[in-house]
Amino acid sequence: MSNLVIVESPAKAKTIKKYLGKDYEVIASMGHVRDLPSARLSVDIKKNFAPKYEIIKGKEKLVDELKKLASKSDKVYLATDPDREGEAISWHLAYILGLDMNDANRVEFNEITKTGVENGMDNPRAVNIDLVNAQQARRILDRLVGYKLSPFVSQKIRRGLSAGRVQSVAVRIIVDRENEIRAFVPEEYWSIDAKLIPKGARKAFSASFYGSEDGKKIEIKSKEQADKILADLEGADYVVTKVKNGTRKKSPVPPFITSTLQQEASRKLSFQSRRTMRVAQELYEGVDIDGIGATGLITYMRTDSLRISNDAMNEAASFITEKYGKNYLPSKPRFFKSRNNAQDGHEAIRPTSVNLTPDKVKNNLTTDQYKLYKLIWERFLASQMADSIQKTTQVDITANNYLFKASGYRVDFDGFTVLYVESKDEAEAKTSELPPLDKDMPLKLKEITPNQHFTQPPARFTEASLIKALEEYGIGRPSTYAATITTIVSREYVKREGKTLHPTELGEALSNLMKERFPKIVNVKFTAQMEQDLDTVENGDVEWVELLDTFYGDFEKTLKKAKADMEGVKIQLKEDQTDIVCDKCGKLMVVKVGRYGKFIACPGWPECKNIIPYTEKVGVSCPDCGSDIIVRRTKKGKIFYGCSSFPKCNFMSWNEPTSEKCPQCGGMLFKKKGKKETLYCSKEGCGYEKK
Repeated sequence: MSNLVIVESPAKAKTIKKYLGKDYEVIASMGHVRDLPSARLSVDIKKNFAPKYEIIKGKEKLVDELKKLASKSDKVYLATDPDREGEAISWHLAYILGLDMNDANRVEFNEITKTGVENGMDNPRAVNIDLVNAQQARRILDRLVGYKLSPFVSQKIRRGLSAGRVQSVAVRIIVDRENEIRAFVPEEYWSIDAKLIPKGARKAFSASFYGSEDGKKIEIKSKEQADKILADLEGADYVVTKVKNGTRKKSPVPPFITSTLQQEASRKLSFQSRRTMRVAQELYEGVDIDGIGATGLITYMRTDSLRISNDAMNEAASFITEKYGKNYLPSKPRFFKSRNNAQDGHEAIRPTSVNLTPDKVKNNLTTDQYKLYKLIWERFLASQMADSIQKTTQVDITANNYLFKASGYRVDFDGFTVLYVESKDEAEAKTSELPPLDKDMPLKLKEITPNQHFTQPPARFTEASLIKALEEYGIGRPSTYAATITTIVSREYVKREGKTLHPTELGEALSNLMKERFPKIVNVKFTAQMEQDLDTVENGDVEWVELLDTFYGDFEKTLKKAKADMEGVKIQLKEDQTDIVCDKCGKLMVVKVGRYGKFIACPGWPECKNIIPYTEKVGVSCPDCGSDIIVRRTKKGKIFYGCSSFPKCNFMSWNEPTSEKCPQCGGMLFKKKGKKETLYCSKEGCGYEKK
């Protein structure tokens, strides 16, 4: 008997083939095979938004091969990824191959392991048309917004721009935060910290000024106010007036879902969301492990469900008992509640087997794969462990009618923290253990220090905090966050500076235009409601054509009005002036941005059309020929550093050259990026490095 199984990627095909055996042919569709052509709108608005799909350019040979294999097979199974997008790919494949849409030929693999593949093959079903329609509605909605808005913003701001349903809201969120930062007025405030030593002890502990002795908080707004309090405290006796001991339990965070994985990988590993999802896909599809062969190491990575299978819970409990002891197990298994709008088709992201520890598989993984797998493995196992128990102490200390407070804790039982602690976007206040203190105990003042502070503006978004905001607002879906951030950065609406995201002048101009003319498109609440409406299509509660019709009527009217109101209007962006003199007319040239990036042009256009390529100098001379070293980019946009005299001089480096010289050999030092930036010498045989 001949069976054909169609998956999305060759890596996944290889792993699945191992489990299915010789009666099955497994082939990859390489993602989508049919889509809306990009050269035109490809949606017939007048005919109920009928999409005009075509075979994707370059996929014709693959489709012919799939048709031949399908015609020779007794049974065709559609095993594309187990999500909305995967369902749509299966539907397109069924149409192309002429399969019966009511046939039970759709199989899903939550994990690419022997058990996961067998479970999927044992439970085939028909393609879920509601899921397909939800994907179609989303795809067509995004196409309508993109294709109708992009020409308008390109005409009003600059050629080659694009606007999108989710990306425009993401840019607005970043621009709004920048405006908050600009409008922020810092306010002065002071704190007073005392170092105190208990009777008979040597080590001091810290206490902070709180207010008056009766417990009323006093805000210190100026140096004069702080000096007055310090004067009042001259020669004061410090006495412990209240000691409150307590116990607090700290519970582990849930296992990862798509959004939290992207956030934590950004914080702990400095991975951009796109990199995180690429590596997670590799771990899901399968890696060759010594003694096992190709196997998937994690469950499906596009999920917003916190559900965990009983088998996985039991396996984790056995591992924890054996490795850490029974006291590291909670009194009952942990269950985590998913968000109300979560799709519960999949489990949370977890290792397919906790017995495949990071150390066991390390030699078979790339550095990125190992780091991400270790993060997923530790987070999941910690989620099934006992609480951490802390003994807390809160102390009130009085001095001359003023009140100071001190707090601390000690870990009584480490619990899950022996393995994993979640990182935070905001720095947490550090607290340490206090010495033994009793009521009415006198304390000796070692030092007292006033400190001036100013209130800080809200922090700029990082990838992690932006993803968190998009998720909390209900904008987009976890599977789209990586693509959204990549898009707004690559189109230069937003730029990265270190880990933070800053809006560019272009991004601000686009966002302001959208807010003024298309307030609904960039309205957070409206976009979140649209996401909920799209989910109702998936549940079969609303017809997708009806949803699109409701949206498009209002959108078309708004677009017509914007075009009429802004006829002949062009938004001018500021242009950075250079010190380069135009050799044709003598004016100082300016930096402009075109559809292919930056270039330097004469401001006298159209009378003077002189342009030269834009180069970004590093400020360092080439060690080979003495010319300037400039920033260059590969075809895929990766930055490297090369000589401005290329091709006469072939000097290049992936790492940034610096003006510092090697103290050992006098050679040029280069910056090596990582968690800790390192300067190193590239001369053969030298080996000098400096953190």
